[in-house]
Amino acid sequence: MYITGLGTAVPPRRYTQAECWERARALEQFQRLSPRARAIVKKVLLGNNGIEARHLSLESIAEVFAIDPDTLHTRFAKNAPLLAAQAAQRALAQSKASASQIDAVIVSTCTGYLCPGLTSYLAESLGLPLNVCALDLVGQGCGAALPNLRTGEALLASARAQRVLSVSVEVCSAAFYLDDDPGVLISACLFADAAGAAVLSHEPQSDTRRIEWLAVDSILDPSARDLLRFETTNGMLRNILTPPVPALAAKYAARLFHQMAGQCGIKHKDISAWIFHAGGRDVLSALQHELAFKDSDLSWSAAVLRQLGNVSSPFVFHVLERALQGGAPGGLWWMSSFGAGFSCHGALLKVD
Repeated sequence: MYITGLGTAVPPRRYTQAECWERARALEQFQRLSPRARAIVKKVLLGNNGIEARHLSLESIAEVFAIDPDTLHTRFAKNAPLLAAQAAQRALAQSKASASQIDAVIVSTCTGYLCPGLTSYLAESLGLPLNVCALDLVGQGCGAALPNLRTGEALLASARAQRVLSVSVEVCSAAFYLDDDPGVLISACLFADAAGAAVLSHEPQSDTRRIEWLAVDSILDPSARDLLRFETTNGMLRNILTPPVPALAAKYAARLFHQMAGQCGIKHKDISAWIFHAGGRDVLSALQHELAFKDSDLSWSAAVLRQLGNVSSPFVFHVLERALQGGAPGGLWWMSSFGAGFSCHGALLKVD
């Protein structure tokens, strides 16, 4: 399988972390939070957490206090199809494939729910064939991009499709708000909105860097499920984010890499670019420790975190795009995502 086109998208409104703090602290609703809650928000927004700015589907920061199910659902329903379509259109353009040539579309999200799913909206906006195989994948959290791509690989391998459109989109601003819970507060200060898309095919694209998908595998540990997940409270998604997550992510990311490296007959030194999801600065630090990375090894992931925040499942699409555009050296690349489940996924790529 080859990735023949990549596309990404973010909302137009960009907020620096300092701007979020200044605007939030001036609001009457913010002053109603407990002193501890206000201190947490200040520490996360103004501290050294690896994030400078985020793109959010908000007209103003005051909207994070619009805490009701209808408002949050409307935000998702308005912005998720739009961001997904923008990323998909850019991936199609890069692949030089038309919408009519897409045999299957797979969309992953965890920050909202639509029925029919996002594939219906994407098929309509892009003009996909009426007989397109449309799969909506939900509940995989930040790690969803690689299972999505793996499903596309299976469709290609089975000859059920010649070209697959793979899309991940998250409107995290439709699933966070401010109250006195530390996990909710930290999530609201780290997560952001984005989409990423790829066109998958049996044949490479001739006039762009060739990206060949060589191998993929996953680890799923349900015993750690409650450490990172969504729950539903008062009809709204509520992110559960616990302190053990960074170390857990790094442990499984390292285990999966070493497992697959042994199977594929490669070593750490053979990887010329590392494409990691980065949940935050602590996740990057834990990865660096577990896999004995130099700072430069995680530079592409750190750049996305700094510029966009944690955009959840589309994150690795943005990292891959930046590495390709930024001239990362060719050879074997390792791409890895992790999240709810607790799950970890890894793929070995060959990039020319």
